[in-house]
Amino acid sequence: MKSMELFNLEKTIAKDLLLKKEYPWQILGDIKDFIKEKGATLCEDKFLKIKEDIWIAKTAKVADTASLNGPLIIDEEAEIRHSAFIRGSVIIGKGAVVGNSTEVKNSIIFDNVQIPHYNYIGDSVLGYKAHFGAGALTSNVKSDKTFVSVVIGGTKQSTNLKKFGAMVGDEVEIGCHAVLCPGTIIGKNSTIYPLSMVRGTVSEDSIFKSQDNIIKKEK
Repeated sequence: MKSMELFNLEKTIAKDLLLKKEYPWQILGDIKDFIKEKGATLCEDKFLKIKEDIWIAKTAKVADTASLNGPLIIDEEAEIRHSAFIRGSVIIGKGAVVGNSTEVKNSIIFDNVQIPHYNYIGDSVLGYKAHFGAGALTSNVKSDKTFVSVVIGGTKQSTNLKKFGAMVGDEVEIGCHAVLCPGTIIGKNSTIYPLSMVRGTVSEDSIFKSQDNIIKKEK
């Protein structure tokens, strides 16, 4: 799925980056440099540069116990809670929540995303208002360390990436302790049951109960 099929690009300051590539996972290697370039242009009335390559909106709430590593942008009204661990190359969108013991690296977190409890998000893009239940995570490296593949139009294709977590569309709900395997793509407005292991592509407006039991939502 292309970025515009998964995400409302008006809900992230990374819009220009996502528009540069045909597929959203193709930007994973460019996040670091984009943040450095974007950070230098941010309005000083709204953002503070607290150290090299780290910009935090003045209206954001950041716990003293959070670990912040750059490059990093934390947008307006975002909340970074106790013991959050942001490893770098991360954009946290407006009103987003990164919670207790949640770890994030090399990812774009759209506006109003919630990753509030014991989550791991690596080499991923989470769309507007996506929500991860407690303990839900992205797995970003295959056990055999080979390139991650994606399924596009029923065809499996290599991404030429060894680190690639998940592309999670707008308003997706991920249940507690679900695992998104490397290269997972979840379409807008879908729901993933708790304790699920998700592979491949889940189309928008779906309910994922198990890999062999995916149904469409009634409208």
